[in-house]
Amino acid sequence: MNRIGVIGAGAWGTALAQVLASDGSEVLLWAREPELVAEINAARTNGLYLPGANLAKSIRATGDLSELAALPALLVVTPAQHVARVLAGLPAAPRDLVLCAKGIEAGSGRLMAEVAQEAAPGATIAVLSGPTFAHEVAGGLPTAVTLACGGGEAQWQRLAPLISRPTLRPYYSEDVIGAEIGGAVKNVLAIACGVVEGLKLGQNARAALIARGYAEMLRFGLARGARAETLAGLCGLGDLVLTCTSTSSRNFSLGKALGEGMSAAEALAGKNSVAEGAHTAPVLADLAARDGIAMPIVVAVRRLLAGEVPAKAVAAELLARPLKAEGTFS
Repeated sequence: MNRIGVIGAGAWGTALAQVLASDGSEVLLWAREPELVAEINAARTNGLYLPGANLAKSIRATGDLSELAALPALLVVTPAQHVARVLAGLPAAPRDLVLCAKGIEAGSGRLMAEVAQEAAPGATIAVLSGPTFAHEVAGGLPTAVTLACGGGEAQWQRLAPLISRPTLRPYYSEDVIGAEIGGAVKNVLAIACGVVEGLKLGQNARAALIARGYAEMLRFGLARGARAETLAGLCGLGDLVLTCTSTSSRNFSLGKALGEGMSAAEALAGKNSVAEGAHTAPVLADLAARDGIAMPIVVAVRRLLAGEVPAKAVAAELLARPLKAEGTFS
C-alpha cells in the first residue's frame, strides 16, 4: 500500500489527504499548529479549515517535517508565500515534490517551481492544478486536474498511480510554467469577478470579464513560455470558470466584499484561509508592466486592493477603455 506525504493541513491539503486515503493508503499530513495535529489524530476532524469532514483513519497528522523526509513523494500544499520557508525546514533528499499552491512569490516575482527548486535542489518538481474546491474533493465528488511534470513521462509514471483515485483524475502535461501561471492568474481574475457580483453588474458583465481575463492570462502565459493548450485546459480556463462563478472561491468572495464597499483590510480580517489573489495581484501587475504585457483587469484589482480607487470607479475605468477589435492579443 502506498504511503504519501502532504505538507499543509489547510482546507486543500486536508482535502487532498482525504481523497488520497480513500483507498486505504497511509497519508502523513504535516500541520503547523500543534492543536490541529492533536485534533486530526484524536477526533478525525479539521474544524479550523475543513469543518464537517470526517477524516479517514489512515490519515495521521504530525508537526515534525522530518517524519516526511523518507517519503519519495510529497504534496506541498502550504500557501504560496510560505513555500520557501517550509521547504527550507525539510531535510534534503532526492524526491518528487508536487506543488499544489497557486500563486507568485511576493518580492521576488518567482513562480512556485522556481521557489521549490532553490529550497529543495535535489527534488524533481511537478505541479498539480485545476478546478478544485476543497470541500467537493473531500466529499468524494468527481474532480479532474492537470499534473504537470518537470521530470517528464518518467515522473508521470511514478506520480499518476500515487495520486489517481476514482474521484480524482489527473491529466498529464509537461508544461509546468503554464500550469503555474493558470493557477496564479485566475485567483486575481476571480477577485475581479467577485467585484462584478458585489456591484450587481449582472451575468453578462461577468461572462465578458472571464473572457477578457482569459485573454490577459494567455498574453502573460505565452510571454513566459507557457503553452496555449495548457491555459485552455483544466489548470487555466477550467479553473478560471470555477473560481469566477462561486462564493465557494475565497478570491471571488473577497472581490464580492470589495464590490459591496468593504476595504481589503476589512474583507481579509479574521479569515483562517488565504485568498492568494490578494498577494498575487501586486506582483503580477508589476511583472506585466515590466515586460510590457497589457493586463488592465489585473492592474484594476491591484489598485482596488491598495485602496487607490473604489470598486465603482474601477468598473467605470474598464468600461471606458479604448474601442478596438476583439482578439487574443488585443
